[in-house]
Amino acid sequence: MSKITQTNWDVIIVGGGPAGFFAGIRCAELNPNLNVLIIEKAQQTLGKVLISGGGRCNVTHACFDPAQLITYYPRGGAALRGAFTRFQPEDTIKWFEKHGVKLKTESDGRIFPITDSSTTIAECLRESAKKAGVKVQTGMSLQKVESLSGNGFRLEVRSEARALRLQTKKLLLATGSDPATREIVKSLGHSIEEPVPSLFTFNISDKRLEGLAGVSVEPVTVKMDSLIQRGPLLITHWGLSGPAILRLSAWGARTLFEKKYHVTLHVNWLGDTTFDKALDVLQKHKTWHENARKKVLTEPAFTQLPARLWKQLANFIGEKNWGDISKAETRKLAGELTACQFEITGKGQFKEEFVTCGGVRLDEVNFKTMQSRVVDNLFFAGEVLNIDGITGGFNFQSSWTTGWLAGSALSSTDGLSG
Repeated sequence: MSKITQTNWDVIIVGGGPAGFFAGIRCAELNPNLNVLIIEKAQQTLGKVLISGGGRCNVTHACFDPAQLITYYPRGGAALRGAFTRFQPEDTIKWFEKHGVKLKTESDGRIFPITDSSTTIAECLRESAKKAGVKVQTGMSLQKVESLSGNGFRLEVRSEARALRLQTKKLLLATGSDPATREIVKSLGHSIEEPVPSLFTFNISDKRLEGLAGVSVEPVTVKMDSLIQRGPLLITHWGLSGPAILRLSAWGARTLFEKKYHVTLHVNWLGDTTFDKALDVLQKHKTWHENARKKVLTEPAFTQLPARLWKQLANFIGEKNWGDISKAETRKLAGELTACQFEITGKGQFKEEFVTCGGVRLDEVNFKTMQSRVVDNLFFAGEVLNIDGITGGFNFQSSWTTGWLAGSALSSTDGLSG
């Protein structure tokens, strides 16, 4: 890629990720006369797109009601409510189809390219940007931004150990959770909600989970303090994962961070079944004459549970027959099934993807245009904002939406001098 020599631009976008590319393409397609530049500090653009969804790229989710869609965002849902009425998953699907990419919806609502390859999405964005006339420069990091009192911005950037100065009329920051950019945002007068990890697995060392790696259970209800989530759960070599755990980690991200990831987790392996209901089933199973001489460990009372998990949860009973277990043991087993306690000792990372909560405070941004309420002609999009969604394509959707809105506003020449 040839190095840019131009120093004055109409629009500079910092961050060559999904939000930055979407904004650049939208801006240049609406106003081809503008000189638009995307700068990316890495040597390749759209790195997160390429690794997402196990290399398949979970583009968005088949939820087309903005009121429901915002419920998948632990932070930022309220701010996105109006934004999703202007650009939502249905619009994302149409956008990619218009730009030559067909998508498919899987049974759980996740949407992928029919090629099952994230390269398809990355190449679509790169080609669309090129066709629209957007210039892209990799290996260029932002060092400093100076606001020129309503007349745009002067940027100090570094490229291969060379310091350069660029000037732009409008500036979009779409840098994700980059720490250096956060300091620049603060220098411009914005407030930052300090980022902490979101969407992660739980590290748990417990004999009841030993030898169960790979076992999945659905549905399971998990509870931590006042937070509750329900869905599939996966036992791993290091503890617990799966959608229910990932959602709980997202909603409890700040609490878990504050408690240094040492929290008690309650698991109801039977979904919504109460202790009393489970106890009733166990007592009936125990008194049924055909079961009296059968081993508890090999004769589960709840056949929906994996046999290996049942054996671990009931292991404290030993080799007793159903007819020989006490009332206390029956009650303890009901508790293990419906209110099983585990001590979380740390967090793991969810695949190669790293999601944080935190970023630019949302009340300092106009969500109709994604323009700063603090600095004229400064815009934000994507995960640089204090927005994060649960797993399933929701983080990409907020990037497409905020990028599209920012690009629409960036295309306008209103309020610009020079």
